[in-house]
Amino acid sequence: MTIKLNTTTLDSLPPAVAKPSYARAAQTPGVVHIGVGNFHRAHQAVYFDALFNQGADLDWAIVGAGVMPFDQAIYDALAPQDFYGTVVEQTAERSDARVVGSMIDIVPPGEPARLHKILADPAIRIVSLTITEGGYFIDSSSSVFDKNHPAILADGASPEDPKTVFGFICAALKRRRDEGLAPFTVMSCDNIPHNGVVTRNAVVGLARLSDKTFADWVEQKVAFPNGMVDRITPATGAREREFLAREFGIEDRHPVFCEDYLQWVLEDKFPAGRPALEKVGVQFVDDVTPYENMKIRILNGGHATLAYPAGLLDIEFAHEAMAHSQVRGFLDRVERDEIIPIVPPVPDTDLTEYYALVATRCENPKVADTIRRLCLDGSNRQPKFIIPSIADRLAAGADVDGLALVSALWCRYCHGTTESGTDIEANDPNWDRLQTVAREARDEPGAWLAMRDVYGDVGRDERFTAAFASALNSIWQDGVETALQRYIDH
Repeated sequence: MTIKLNTTTLDSLPPAVAKPSYARAAQTPGVVHIGVGNFHRAHQAVYFDALFNQGADLDWAIVGAGVMPFDQAIYDALAPQDFYGTVVEQTAERSDARVVGSMIDIVPPGEPARLHKILADPAIRIVSLTITEGGYFIDSSSSVFDKNHPAILADGASPEDPKTVFGFICAALKRRRDEGLAPFTVMSCDNIPHNGVVTRNAVVGLARLSDKTFADWVEQKVAFPNGMVDRITPATGAREREFLAREFGIEDRHPVFCEDYLQWVLEDKFPAGRPALEKVGVQFVDDVTPYENMKIRILNGGHATLAYPAGLLDIEFAHEAMAHSQVRGFLDRVERDEIIPIVPPVPDTDLTEYYALVATRCENPKVADTIRRLCLDGSNRQPKFIIPSIADRLAAGADVDGLALVSALWCRYCHGTTESGTDIEANDPNWDRLQTVAREARDEPGAWLAMRDVYGDVGRDERFTAAFASALNSIWQDGVETALQRYIDH
């Protein structure tokens, strides 16, 4: 028999399940978090829960919010549970379940008036975001905010009736300014280099479309700390729900499964105050740049390097890809020879040891991170995770054969079939365009690199174009495994 998770059943949960030691009635909101998907619930919400379990800072509870239609599903799943959720941390040897209660409410996407109201509440001192890499309206060819995006232009024309995350933030900040209230801090929790700077550019850029004076005020008065976040968090499906019910006796409509590794490095720029997260392991630093470069290039870049050959070989999970000799050998060599050498030093960190930890995390069979998830949204992820490493190596006059092969494997993946002939379902917001260009690139590889919004100037570098064309031709002529082995043996 399973127990449905909610406030009234907490005390009835099995002893093996960790539960909040704090009372919901003692919590008051201090944070609005936009984008309450799995990563937020396994990362920021877990840190806050750990802090609350120490009896500290209960006035920093989280109110979740969503502005996109798909956010409704999270609300529908968690509302009957009083917004409690189970997080299952897994190593290869064990699984540990805990109920997290740091999020006390969610504003669903169909209630904009309610979201406006809570964002204007002076008790809210931080607005945090997990909206994915593609949610920041970045023009990849220039790496700057795209003020001409239709959604941004619409919010700029009607700032009082926003539809985007940044439109809601602008409206709230303007209301707080007009009412003489202190602005909240805006904190990105997405895997984007200098995510605070990117977020500031989006908020200020949107504000400038309708009110230059207000935009200047935002630049001067609002803090946007940069942060680096890390935890592998797969999607939730029937497998996860059934495991939780079978192993822990909990009926949770949307549990979150994740690895046991957890990291958050954050610039300490919170003029409106912040919870004492250093008590639960958050690293506060003056400059997060070295940490985010390490993570984005070695971990996220490694995921991209692993994912596309595995996807083309019909491999389902990351740990299975790590057991494939050519895929693992390819990843190891690209990391060792092309990525790690151009990652700047990180305080008190050995980059080779960091990669060894990354590899161990990818090998974890309990997490069962899907290759399809790692292949998702390449048009937004490649410009952030792979292409900067290519650009740096080109600038240094270094070889790019392995990274060119990563790009060629992504192109081949976007062609739309695996090597066995199995159709690949759409796996990118720009899938139709990518598929069209990938099919053209089979005969003319330069067509792929001509996507300036993805490759920018890198796509016109003769050394890279030659390496890419050779790699793509090798994949088509000889197959993925042979192309990988040729690079490993080179």
